[in-house]
Amino acid sequence: MSLNRTDNITQLAEDELDVLILGGGINGAVAAASLAAKGAKVGLIDKGDFAGATSSNSSNLAWGGIKYLESHEYLLVNKLCKSRNNLMKHYPSSVTEVRFLTTIQKGFRFPVWFVFMGTLAYWLFGRLFTMAPKYLTRNAIKKLEPSIKTEGAQAGFEYSDAFLKDNDSRFVFNFITAAAKKSAAVANYVESINAVRENGLWVIQAKDTSNNKIFTIKAKTLINACGPLVDQVNKGTGQKTSHHHLFSKGVHLTVDRISKEHRVLAFFASDGRLFFVLPMGTKTCIGTTDNQVESHQTSVTDEDRQFILDNANALLELDKPLTKADIIAERCGVRPLAIEAEEGVADWVALSRKHAIDVNKADKHISIFGGKLTDCINVGEEIAEIVKSLSIPLPKSESIWYGEPADSVKTKFMSAIAEFNIDKLTPKGAIEPLSSRFWRRYGEDAFILLEAIKQNPEKANLALEHTEFTWAEIDWVADHEMIVNLDDLLRRRSKATLVIRKEYLDNAKGLEAVGERLFGENAQQKVAEFRSTSNFNRV
Repeated sequence: MSLNRTDNITQLAEDELDVLILGGGINGAVAAASLAAKGAKVGLIDKGDFAGATSSNSSNLAWGGIKYLESHEYLLVNKLCKSRNNLMKHYPSSVTEVRFLTTIQKGFRFPVWFVFMGTLAYWLFGRLFTMAPKYLTRNAIKKLEPSIKTEGAQAGFEYSDAFLKDNDSRFVFNFITAAAKKSAAVANYVESINAVRENGLWVIQAKDTSNNKIFTIKAKTLINACGPLVDQVNKGTGQKTSHHHLFSKGVHLTVDRISKEHRVLAFFASDGRLFFVLPMGTKTCIGTTDNQVESHQTSVTDEDRQFILDNANALLELDKPLTKADIIAERCGVRPLAIEAEEGVADWVALSRKHAIDVNKADKHISIFGGKLTDCINVGEEIAEIVKSLSIPLPKSESIWYGEPADSVKTKFMSAIAEFNIDKLTPKGAIEPLSSRFWRRYGEDAFILLEAIKQNPEKANLALEHTEFTWAEIDWVADHEMIVNLDDLLRRRSKATLVIRKEYLDNAKGLEAVGERLFGENAQQKVAEFRSTSNFNRV
């Protein structure tokens, strides 16, 4: 395994790859993990950080698509529910069941009994894998969740879906790590500036954007997993596809915790679309918007903020109305929605997040459109089948490439934690013990962190004020998680900037020391760059 950028860039330049993947979001990450485990020689590059765009701006949900019942996409709901269950089964520490509480207002477009029947149908599509839906009277809603306004509500219900305990980008990064452990050469901040097909190979001119050095990568197959940039990249390589993207902008705001319960509050916003109040540790995430935009380059507007705040204030019983001053951080990204020809242009809001894969067999070129976190294992499996059909050998084609380490490994880790009473060293104020957080975030590599703390208990000390990072983690991250900028650590390998006010992090004890461990002689510059950015419009 190597997650050293310099080593991996050298490998990318020297090896002739079976497959090069452009894009390190969820689609590219699972493609790399799947193909590497099945025996292909794989490379992956991203012009920014891994999961730096769409895949770090989701609602952190793995859900079966209950809203697609209304558009009668039953096969899609069935598929997504199976995928959600698969994630919950194979990632029990990371993807956990969460209850959704929904109210139905008087005058809603469907009777409340009919909507509740939809939740029962959804539970059946989910093969009864979760807790059953529950019908709730107005009084029951108020008792369960005092923060909900029940005036004007007919009734409501609870149902279950799944939730990522860490952030979405951390989940994606763990697939990148899995690929690297199977010898994939992966590198962030490496941009493809030109790609042509020559003598049966793709020849890619790539630039390391951290130092502007140009090098060449050669691969038999090219996979375009660039998310919102798929169409733009295909135009550059002369690929014609049957699918293309439309963009929907989604905005989330983080505020202080609204509900004491770990439950998702789901509403229909003033424009009739879904609106969530999501638990985020000691904070709450509210949103999202759903507005068509022409470009993948977008940002949060005052109108977006006000829409979310107005809906939160209208739907929730708060001590005082939320204002812009209450916003701790905000996220903004686009959902790339896959469409074929002109399909869906007139009614783009109804488009689902299903994925589509277009293949140019002659050029050995693959384009991945759309997609979502829930369906990621299916994408990885489908890409492997397609690559195999392009005459790329997959000698370990039956390998299982996803999932947490075996229960026996976790039991061994937890026994070692207990033997040395490591959890007693959990930093004060942490919301969970070191054992569960280390296991969920680092898997088998948590043994290395444990050993470091055993050798030197001070490695369990808090490294950065307001966060939960220990020095054992910072040492590991510095050597194995390809941190090029502080945002990589604090926005994507963790959710620190999503739940901590920027001014707190800018002045946090330990920031300079962490910078020195991560960046050496460049620490001062990197810390200054971080302080010059904002938690707002951070995309």
